[in-house]
Parts: sequence; C-alpha cells; structure tokens
Amino acid sequence: MANTGPEPILNDWTDGEVQRFLFAMAAGAMVTVMSFVYGCILFSEWGRESDGEPLNKAIQCYAPATGEFLGLVNPASPEGIDRAIEKAAAAQKKWAATTISARRHVLRCIHAFILENQEEICRVACLDSGKTMIDASLGEILVTLARLSWTIKHGEKVLSPERRTTNFLMAYKKNSVRYEPLGVVAALVSWNYPCHNILGPIISSIFAGNGIVVKASENTAWSATYFAAIIKGALHVCGHDSQLVQTVTCWPQTANHLTSHPSIAHITFIGSRPVAKLVAASAAKALIPVVAELGGKDAAIVMNSAVNDLPRITEILLRGTFQAAGQNCIGFERIIALPEVYDKLVSILEPRIRALRVGSSLDSPKDAQVDVGAMVSDASFTRLEDLIQSAVKDGARLLTGGTRLNHPVHHSGHYFMPTLLVDVTPTMAIANEECFGPICVLMRASSAEDACNKANAPNFGLGASIFGKKDWEVDAIVKNLRVGMVAINDFAVYYPVQLPFGGVAGSGYGRFNGEEGLRGLCNIKAVCEDRWAWAGVQTAIPPQFRYPIQDTAKGFEFSKAVLYLGFGKGIAGTLRGLKGLWKTK
Repeated sequence: MANTGPEPILNDWTDGEVQRFLFAMAAGAMVTVMSFVYGCILFSEWGRESDGEPLNKAIQCYAPATGEFLGLVNPASPEGIDRAIEKAAAAQKKWAATTISARRHVLRCIHAFILENQEEICRVACLDSGKTMIDASLGEILVTLARLSWTIKHGEKVLSPERRTTNFLMAYKKNSVRYEPLGVVAALVSWNYPCHNILGPIISSIFAGNGIVVKASENTAWSATYFAAIIKGALHVCGHDSQLVQTVTCWPQTANHLTSHPSIAHITFIGSRPVAKLVAASAAKALIPVVAELGGKDAAIVMNSAVNDLPRITEILLRGTFQAAGQNCIGFERIIALPEVYDKLVSILEPRIRALRVGSSLDSPKDAQVDVGAMVSDASFTRLEDLIQSAVKDGARLLTGGTRLNHPVHHSGHYFMPTLLVDVTPTMAIANEECFGPICVLMRASSAEDACNKANAPNFGLGASIFGKKDWEVDAIVKNLRVGMVAINDFAVYYPVQLPFGGVAGSGYGRFNGEEGLRGLCNIKAVCEDRWAWAGVQTAIPPQFRYPIQDTAKGFEFSKAVLYLGFGKGIAGTLRGLKGLWKTK
C-alpha cells in the first residue's frame, strides 16, 4: 500500500542545503550551551562572599570506607535558613498546644520505626560515616532507643509543674515552677554519629514543645535528610505538621546566620573547641544560650585492686578505645594503670590490638570479619602520625600501628592502623591533645593520687572511668576527678541511662540528656500566687511603707522588726520582732 502520510521535511532538499541547515543548528546549539555556561559562571561569582568562599558550591559526599561518590547536597543559604526557621516557628505555635500524651505518641512511633528498621538505619550510618555495623548498632540505635524510652516513661514527670517551698513571711503564698516551650531551638551536631547526633536533640526538643532546626555536618550531609525524615514521618503519621523539624547543611561561613538568628531561643553545639568559640561569639550577638559539648581526653584508670578482673576489663578497654575507630567523644584516649596491672595490660592488649581487622563491613564478603571501620576523612592522619612519632622520640614505645593504612581493597578509603603506644608520659603532646582516632595510649601511675593527677592534667574534663574494687581510694578519685561524668568499672554507661551529659573546662559547659537536658530546653517559669485568695488573704502594703512615707525613721524600725519576725533566730528573734512591730504600729 502506498504511503499517504506527510513527506519528510528534508526530502526535496539538496545535499548542500542539508549541510548548511545542520551547520546552522549546530552553531545555534553551541551558542546556547556557551550562554548557559557563562550564566553558571556569573551565578557562581554572585554566590561568593567578599573573601571568595563559594556559598552555593554543592557539598560532595563520599563513603569514607571506599571513597564511593554518594551524591551532591545543596548547601543552605541565609535565605534558606530563614525559611527553615519560619516553617519551624509556624508549626511550633500549634505544637506547643499539644498534650504530653500526643507528644508521647509521636515518640512511640519513632521508637517502633527505629526498632523495626534498625538494619537499614545502620547501613545508612555506616555508608556515610565509615563505621562498622556493630558500632552503628551500639552508637546509633541503642542510645537513640534509650533516649526515646526514657523520655516516653519519665518525660511527663520531668516537665510537670513543681511545687516549691515558701517562708514564714510568705506563708500565705504558694509557689511553683513551670517548664514551658522556648519556641524554635537549634542544634549544630558533629559527624561521628550521624544518626544519633541528629535524632537526639530532636527527640528532647519536640517533647519539650519546641520546633528545631538541626545543622548537620558537611562530612555526613548525605544521610542527614534521611534520618530527619524518620521524625518528620512520625509527625505526619500522627497528624502533626512535619515542618516542626528542619534540617540544613551549609558551609561554615553561612552557619553564623543560624547561630546569631534572633528567632532561635537555644543552641546545642556538639563539635570542636575552636568552632565552639565561634558559635558562642555568634550566639552572643542575639544573647542565645548555648550548651557546648566539645570532646575530651577521657582517662580509664585501672587500679591495683583490679588485677584479678583484667580479662573482663580488657574487653571494655578495647571497646572504649576502638568504638567507631576511636571517633568517640567519650572514648578512652588514655589508659592510666597502676604498677601491679600495667605490664599485664600491655601483654594482654598488644596481641589483641595487632589482630584487629580494618575494613568496610558493608563491602566485605560475608565470611570476612571487620573489627574497626574507616575514619570519616583523612584530614587528621598527618597530625596523628606526628603525635605518635613525637612521643616515640621522647621515649614512648610503639608496639603496633602508628600510621595510615592503604587498604588492600579500598584504596580510596580513610583507614588508620589500630595503634598501641605505651610508656607515654604527661609531658608528651599525645597525652594532652584529643586524638579522636584508633589509638590506645598507656600511661604509668605510681599511686591512686598520681593517677588522678595525670587524668586531670589535660585541659579537658568530659568523662572518665575507674576500674577496681569499690573502696576509699576509688571514692577519692571520683571526688577529685575534674570531669562531668564518671563510670565505675564500666565505660560510658552514664549516657544510655540518661544521666546529664557534659563536661567542664575545655570540654564545654551545660548539659543535655536526662532531666537537666530536657528542662534546659524549656522556659523555666517561676509562679508565685496567693494561697488563700478566696478568703481575702493577700499582700497589703503597711502604712509605714506607703508613699509618700510619713515617717522614714519609724518606717525603717518597722522594717527591722519585720525581718526579726521572719528571720530571727529562735523564739528570742521572733519576740524581738513582735516587740518592734508593737513599738512602730
């Protein structure tokens, strides 16, 4: 059958006409592409600050364990941060009116989702941070479920109004303290636990009735939206506005816009000491209170009395040192051992650390075992190697590790060899600077007092552990340690049981977690009211104090009599007060 459709448009054209047409089309396409490229350049130049730092440059995300490219994340602009705060503020006005029961219901949904999807959550955390699945289970899932469970069970009591005492002169008053929402709060969190560090502040903040804007680290920007979506999804399913929770990721120069924003009522900062100073200075512009958790140089003190318990203690020391490849703010940075246990610990630890297997638990064969994962980046490798070599030059012994590792499979991964460095002294830099890596440092102590002094030597004061029989020496060390938290015969257990978390000195100030952390996210409102207002018992200004005062001398004597009546010592003070009142009536 003959073709009755339209003839091709170039059917009657000569070869020369077709060539000229195609050339014109190609030239036009080239001009269009060049215009687009030029426009991108102009836009890039427009997105730079005066110091030349690109504000709109996409954040490139890589898997630390393999170097695999994960994707791009668009950094938030100041305008984007404004919009995030506005959305959270609008949602918070409705959320603040919800009941504790409704908030608890949301937390139960989050709890159920995490428990049922823990493997997927662990995989996402491992992919973005390089840790092992076991490290993710303990450091991401366990602690998040612990906070959820505690808040669900005890949060209502913590936020309930409290009755407070009065005094004799104010016996007709009743006093209470109320814990009310602050509004929109912010959290700037670190990369070492990308799931828990995001979810933890959100859980406490929304239960207290606040909205929240969380700034995730650029190092783990890829997973931030996924983890926040767990909370946002629970809010939506429970019939609430998911805009209550906002996450942003931005370059450091843009973060100041968040930390100095007048609509932010409170800041939780988890990160380094230098950055904390910048955050505090920025927050001071708007008088925003800051809770700062800045890492530590935590010591594990092993007493002579622990000599018969070393097999159990060794396992805890290894977990406390190499959990998350040592990237743990409350991990063991130093083991300080007394004479009867020091050499025994060295002989036990050396073969165990030498045998640790490093790699990616997500990419290894099923029959392969991985003990220690990757570090989030290689930015600290040179510093760590220099600290170790400097200590060796000063007399320390390097028994294993000490350098970066070129993994035989994952050549682009960020791996550092598990390290054992012994005979370290307090004057060495590695005994005073936070390593934040898979490095086990052993130090000798001659006595309990010497161990305590060495533990207190660095300008840090986050946590500590003591291993030994509970006696007066252990009690004395607990009393004299200059830290915010102590675990006796254990490692970091104060965190999952929801005790207040935070340190002193160079480890920061303020507390999150537990009762103190939850109440710290509230406006603590003091209310004083009449106890018997129904009977007309209320404050009345005595004639001696009414303006204009008729007799100031007599008024002052009356005031003295009132003070003796209210605060005088014993019956004699009360009688003196009554006598003064009679004279000045």
